[in-house]
Amino acid sequence: MSSFNQSVTETLRDGSWVTIRPISRNDVDLERQFIEGLSPRARRFRFLCSMNTPTEALLKQLTQIDTDHDAALIALAEDANRQVEVGVARFSAAPDGRAEVAVAVSDDWQHKGLGTVLMQRLIQVARSRGIKTLYSIDAAANDSMRDLATYLGFDRKADPEDATQVIHTLKLN
Repeated sequence: MSSFNQSVTETLRDGSWVTIRPISRNDVDLERQFIEGLSPRARRFRFLCSMNTPTEALLKQLTQIDTDHDAALIALAEDANRQVEVGVARFSAAPDGRAEVAVAVSDDWQHKGLGTVLMQRLIQVARSRGIKTLYSIDAAANDSMRDLATYLGFDRKADPEDATQVIHTLKLN
């Protein structure tokens, strides 16, 4: 069994810790609460649109992963003796060897290194599956994603179809 399929505990920069594991179809409520708990700005940056509550169809798409082509990792923390989702990173691969990637971290868990940890693990998974390129389409105003993508070695260019967006690209081989 690959380490991707196992839960791991990670200690973040501030000493807090999270459990990281693949998302499952049983995580619909966790995912709904996570998305609803994001600030409107964080939801807009993640989904590139405004929303308050995810639809059932979106929740199904986000939690019922086609593991042959896609991967999704969630970060869980303890809060009042229950686990809450505090971050998620995912990719969806195309037959051409490219995969679109996305990451989101709860507002109160940002700037602790969680996005970096999630993305580094996701990059490992992508490499192990032979994916050649990861890319992310992001709001140009999303400074946190700009900083994370730069730190991880992604290139950045303006989206030729939408001036309010940028495309981050990472070659994996």
